[in-house]
Amino acid sequence: MDAQGLDWLLVPLHQLVSWGAAGAMIFGGVVPYIPQYRDIRRTQNAEGFSPYVCLVLLVANILRILFWFGRHFESPLLWQSIVMILAMLVMLKLCTEVRVANELNVKRRLFAASRWCSCGRAATPSRQRTSC
Repeated sequence: MDAQGLDWLLVPLHQLVSWGAAGAMIFGGVVPYIPQYRDIRRTQNAEGFSPYVCLVLLVANILRILFWFGRHFESPLLWQSIVMILAMLVMLKLCTEVRVANELNVKRRLFAASRWCSCGRAATPSRQRTSC
């Protein structure tokens, strides 16, 4: 068989590999954040996640997009930056919601645990035994 006979197989295979590599390049940076997002959502605890990581990645990807306007590079890298910015915004939104909800729960527990004196002031643990 000569090279002309295999063109019907090699050209679509080459396109398939190119599309697969572009897809891996675009979504490969976001994939590690999927289990982290699911874990934070499931446990409602964002203690191990630093918002500074999101900040650094947001700045880096915004700079990459701004660089693209001056000197065009491959479009999968541009799409990777766009997808990463969206992913970081989603992660920041989730972490903010979880942290705010946790802080509100702590404040509610503190408010419910405090006792009120007959004079209307909140009794601290040291004042609970004494009168106002």
